[in-house]
Amino acid sequence: MISSDISLVMPELVLSIYAMLALVVVVYTGKDAMARMCLWVTAAVLTVVALWIAFDTNSYGAAFGGSFVHDGFSQFSKVVILLAASAVLVMSEDYMSKHKALQFEYPLLVVLAVVGMMVMVSASDLMVLYMGLELQSLALYVIAAVRRDSAKSTEAGLKYFVLGALSSGLLLYGASLVYGFSGTTSFAGITDATSGGLSVGVLLGLVFIVAALAFKVSAAPFHMWTPDVYEGAPTPITAFFATAPKVAAMALFARVMHDAFPGAVKDWQQVVAALAVISMFLGAIAAIGQRDIKRLMAYSSIAHMGFALMGVAAGTAFGVQAMLIYMAIYVTMNIGTFAFILSMERDGRPVSDIGSLNMLSKASPIKAFAMLVLMFSLAGVPPLVGFFGKFYVLRAAYDAGLAWLAVLGVIASVIGAFYYIRIVFLMYFGEERDPLDRGAPLVLQVMLIGAAAIMVVGVANLFGIEASAVKASLDLAG
Repeated sequence: MISSDISLVMPELVLSIYAMLALVVVVYTGKDAMARMCLWVTAAVLTVVALWIAFDTNSYGAAFGGSFVHDGFSQFSKVVILLAASAVLVMSEDYMSKHKALQFEYPLLVVLAVVGMMVMVSASDLMVLYMGLELQSLALYVIAAVRRDSAKSTEAGLKYFVLGALSSGLLLYGASLVYGFSGTTSFAGITDATSGGLSVGVLLGLVFIVAALAFKVSAAPFHMWTPDVYEGAPTPITAFFATAPKVAAMALFARVMHDAFPGAVKDWQQVVAALAVISMFLGAIAAIGQRDIKRLMAYSSIAHMGFALMGVAAGTAFGVQAMLIYMAIYVTMNIGTFAFILSMERDGRPVSDIGSLNMLSKASPIKAFAMLVLMFSLAGVPPLVGFFGKFYVLRAAYDAGLAWLAVLGVIASVIGAFYYIRIVFLMYFGEERDPLDRGAPLVLQVMLIGAAAIMVVGVANLFGIEASAVKASLDLAG
């Protein structure tokens, strides 16, 4: 029934209609005057839709011939994506206004990107997957270059566009091979067609699809766009790139592997595990030499995606659960960290040099302590929540018979701890220089301190996240 199909995609429809209506309203009322209001209204709409999806547990099912699926897995992923996008919009208002980059298109492009992400995590067909991926990517290309007066921002958008087009080509070629050798684009049909084993054509198509998805999650060696885009894009845009799209891409990765190729775990497990190892070590080692905190966070993101891929590589329901928990924790840590980066200013100008953090604890002790908590959590220091995120994925890999992967993960984590602890060292024991401006917008302070508090007290509520992730993982890989 078309009515039941429409009801399943109602959140996506609501956001799409809102974006189109808001575009028309803003154009006819005054662009500059409405930009700030549009941002706050958009953040509120995203939050409301997130709560709607979170509490609506009776609408699970498949729509449009099984090509779109709404289950516990997509529900969990969509809530994290929507809340992350809303938080980033709220954080970005002061920065974008101050640098005359707050245009009404910005929040609406974020909404359209989010719609694409929501379609991605619910896709159960290669064509729907591609539609969602391209809707997200086309909006992100423009967002990366939103500051047209900045050469770095324009360069970031162009690099992301060129390399994104390459990954889209890889995905389409891989999908065409899978379709040609299996005779279908639906995940269920592909599962049936490959139940007796993968043919060479399907296996080759799977390799191309994995390569394209690895680009979207910025897994090495398909990470080349990440440091330049993170550094060149405005800091709020970088914060968005580091959160919601990562969740969507990782969820899509798990959806394709577990829904379309569940009987070929041994075929793709080693490839995903290799991507995880390369990402963890490249991110950990390359970040050591970085002096710009945005580039450092780019390599940190690559390393963290490697850890999340460990959960996917496990090929089990517990592996999916571990990946979901890891991504939820990762997004929270990044929102707090980027709230801090947004507050880094000297004489009213943004600063991103790590050396500027010297003796921050003397000028802003609360900010420094909150950042200390976040850095230790990103490093996986117990008993902070970040430690449990890594513990889950390491255990998933070990339980799946990938003990070697878990050992390498521990080694990469130890290496990566160096550059997080270096930031803490500079804040508390560095050579005192020109201090950063004291204070920060209230929203940024709330986000920073709130994220740090979650890393400490969130251990008590970890079981709530775990319960949701268990249900989501069973819906996907059970």
